[in-house]
Amino acid sequence: MAVASQPIGRRERNKQAKLDRIVAAARELFADHGVDEVTTQQIADKADIGAGTLFLYAKSKGELLLLVQNASYAAALNKGQAAAKSISDTLEAVMAIIRPVVECNRTQVENSRTYLREMVFGDHEEPHHHDALRLSAQTEEAIAEVLGRDKQIQSANAGTLAHIISAVMFLSMAISINAAKTVNELLQELKIQIRVLLQG
Repeated sequence: MAVASQPIGRRERNKQAKLDRIVAAARELFADHGVDEVTTQQIADKADIGAGTLFLYAKSKGELLLLVQNASYAAALNKGQAAAKSISDTLEAVMAIIRPVVECNRTQVENSRTYLREMVFGDHEEPHHHDALRLSAQTEEAIAEVLGRDKQIQSANAGTLAHIISAVMFLSMAISINAAKTVNELLQELKIQIRVLLQG
């Protein structure tokens, strides 16, 4: 006999509504002005909540950025994984995973570079930072799964290769010298690097 799911209580609905307003406000302000130019008070005002309430959901502006970007990153990764399933060529399947992540990163380059710095150097005990690291690990796992389908790649090496590919991708998106590059330019460079790595 199936157990009926419990309806969400008013308190939980209110919490979710506040979180939705915070995410929407932060996303809009970060997109319009850049994360460095936005204050937490502006986000709280736009979300129509007190600053103290805001910090119950994210303890810093960096955590707010992680909260906003994690959702976009997760959607991009899901899109890439779905595309890779129907591609038999290993390099093209890896690129199918990477492409939407890079496109997501290039939507607002400086915010995305800040996001990557927060992912690496942020407080690993904060929940949104933890979620970002989990997404990074899921990216590696998705790439490893594709590499594992290739008979030319030893299964024991798939995880290590995926780790290297993921690191190269994140570094390419984060470094200053690549900030002005287009999605296609960045993807072409990554494709060349990954091809060399897979041929080695």
